[in-house]
Amino acid sequence: MRKRMTKSHTNRMLTGTIAGIAEYFEIDPTIARVIFVFLNLVLVGTPIFFYILLVLIVPKGNSGESAYRENYERPRRTKAQRRRADIEEEENWSDF
Repeated sequence: MRKRMTKSHTNRMLTGTIAGIAEYFEIDPTIARVIFVFLNLVLVGTPIFFYILLVLIVPKGNSGESAYRENYERPRRTKAQRRRADIEEEENWSDF
């Protein structure tokens, strides 16, 4: 699966753009924010223009809740499916 840069929903200050960039490059978001502030001091505010541009361009990612659901929750089973699974489990169980 191809990795995409998206805004972070779990670790955001304003829009989640810098945290999304940090997640994409697999670095700590705090380090990315410190780098951004340092670049603003050195380049006299030019990175703010690029930040606004990225806010408009970078798409929103999955919210934390939907990402959790996609990765961890099992699909719900009907009562008949649960009963069938219980019966199959009992048939396969033995003392030996």
